[in-house]
Amino acid sequence: MSTGPNRIMDDFAKLMTDAAGAAQGVRKEMETAFHAQAERWLNTMDLVKREEFEAVREMAAKARDENDALRARIEALEARLVSDGK
Repeated sequence: MSTGPNRIMDDFAKLMTDAAGAAQGVRKEMETAFHAQAERWLNTMDLVKREEFEAVREMAAKARDENDALRARIEALEARLVSDGK
């Protein structure tokens, strides 16, 4: 069994190790609580999820491409009408 200063240092080291473990547990618990509260807060807001935003963005890009193709087709048909009318 340790005696004197060595025992005091051993006890102090054990105390610090236990305190560090307790602090780590408190930190993890606080992070979990913060994340849960932040998620609740974000859910109350009318925000769009990333996946939904990406899906709508792809649909908009496809619609723009279709509009461009239709515009080119209409312009070609109008040009043909003008040339046939002369």
